[in-house]
Amino acid sequence: MAVRALKLVSFLLSFLVNSFLVVQGTSWCVARSDATNQALQTALDYACGSGADCSPIQSSGLCFLPNTIQAHASYAFNSYYQRRAMAPGSCDSAGTATVAKTDPSYGSCMYPSSQR
Repeated sequence: MAVRALKLVSFLLSFLVNSFLVVQGTSWCVARSDATNQALQTALDYACGSGADCSPIQSSGLCFLPNTIQAHASYAFNSYYQRRAMAPGSCDSAGTATVAKTDPSYGSCMYPSSQR
């Protein structure tokens, strides 16, 4: 009986900690998969012209590959979002972006992040 109660308490504690981390954890801003390439390009141009660090998605950058509008937009949107301290509305990009709770970094391409 005591072992079962201990397992239940352990499970509930784990659940609460994980719930707290999701609410209070790190977030990233990425391109929506249903956004058109034209809308993504427009939003990408805006982000890069408005303070996002887009040097990693240039041809010599660590995040150039894959060379797709979706990947480049995700990196730029996230840079803009992080530089705006994740302010409300900074991850929208005219409806082409969404907040993600999973780190989109891959290989040597590291997406900046910060805690809420």
